[in-house]
Amino acid sequence: MAKAKTSITTENRSGSAADAAAKEQRTEMPLSDLHPFEGHPFKVLDDELMEQTVESIKQIGVVSPLIVRPDPEGGFEILSGHRRLHAAQLAGLETVPVIVKEMDDDAAIIFMVDSNLQRENILPSERAFSYKMKLEAMKHQGTRNDLETTSRQVVGKLEAADTIGEQTGESGRQVQRFIRLTNLIPEILDMVDEKKIAFNPAVELSYLKPSEQKEFLEAMDYAQASPSLSQAQRLKKLSQEGGCTLDAMCEVMNEIKKDELDHVTIKNEVLRKYFPKSYTPKQMQDTIIRLLEKWQRSKQRDMER
Repeated sequence: MAKAKTSITTENRSGSAADAAAKEQRTEMPLSDLHPFEGHPFKVLDDELMEQTVESIKQIGVVSPLIVRPDPEGGFEILSGHRRLHAAQLAGLETVPVIVKEMDDDAAIIFMVDSNLQRENILPSERAFSYKMKLEAMKHQGTRNDLETTSRQVVGKLEAADTIGEQTGESGRQVQRFIRLTNLIPEILDMVDEKKIAFNPAVELSYLKPSEQKEFLEAMDYAQASPSLSQAQRLKKLSQEGGCTLDAMCEVMNEIKKDELDHVTIKNEVLRKYFPKSYTPKQMQDTIIRLLEKWQRSKQRDMER
């Protein structure tokens, strides 16, 4: 490890393009010298994908190097590769390949967010906090540029949000809606990640005070239902008007939703035990309709007697 730190220090003395390129060359580094990016929002889960990553590392090692930056307090801070580090630990490795980059805090935050947003499966909470971190870093960079060059505010909220959205195919407004989720209490945000509460209703719920959100969980449990967009919007209005009490929320949540009035849902596993395995959904539906028609005729005959 001492050699790695020494070489980095030596490289920093040169300002040439060749030295800059050499500074970012791949090198092996002990796991003990690496630590997570402070406050990074991306979850490292011991799920099936992690198991696959561990098995892959055991067979061929860590193919893609981690991106890190020197920490003034010691060691190196990970910008990209938190999951790979955890998998390497589980695989029993002592070192991993890294590329060291010199970055200030704002640039490091932006790089960390951009690198991790390339993953296929991003939870709403991860996207929400990463957008917020990047937006604040961009605003800070804009403020510093203003002090150095002009008094004009370079990065406005929506302008910065539009810039963030360009990289993920989303509008600035949608980026801001994701950032709204950071106002949810952890229990509700977890339910959004678990798809127990849909995104659009969750955005509306984010306008409730934390104390109201805690009581909302009781109302949701009371109704045994997740909120529709319409219900969440009404709860938001109640909060703005100062009438978002537990009783009021229970009343809203206990209402029968329109889609529940229009549909009757029977789970497939419930129906399957009454039909041969070879039956298609269409055959099952036709059979059910015929039986209902037969039942209706029988009821009519009984009434005519």
